Amino acid sequence: MSQQTPVTWLTQEAFDRLSAELEQLSGEGRTSIAKKIEQAREEGDLKENGGYHAAKEEQGKIEARIRQLTQLLRSAEVGHAPATGDTVSLGTVVTATIAGDESVFLVGNREIAGDSDLDVYSEQSPLGQAILGLAVGGSTEYTTPNGRSIAVEIKKVEPYSGQ
Repeated sequence: MSQQTPVTWLTQEAFDRLSAELEQLSGEGRTSIAKKIEQAREEGDLKENGGYHAAKEEQGKIEARIRQLTQLLRSAEVGHAPATGDTVSLGTVVTATIAGDESVFLVGNREIAGDSDLDVYSEQSPLGQAILGLAVGGSTEYTTPNGRSIAVEIKKVEPYSGQ
């Protein structure tokens, strides 16, 4: 039984940024860390060689990020944010009252927001699943992983501009 890979919506800017990061890590990043490991190896006893262990840990992080980016880009659907802000959909910034508190967040993959301080909720998260398709003024409840029910009311929906 094969597992279905979820499609991830990305803006063209996010796709290009992540592709460039993958290219840098796969080429220059791997070469650089290999040199660090080789230099640390030449220092002698690997058991007590902090530089060697730090470089191997960094290598592990680089390889994990390469795998993550490869999978993400392979399953990406590149497009533009919705032109109108009538309903909650992928690529929209939502202002909502959640459990009585106002919150502003992007619906989609966290990689879309890049270095932005904007909170991001996946469309596959309990909140994301509950609000997709809701119009401004719409309300619903969703259940958190710990079983708590939380009320949500959509106040504003606007296309994500990339800032």
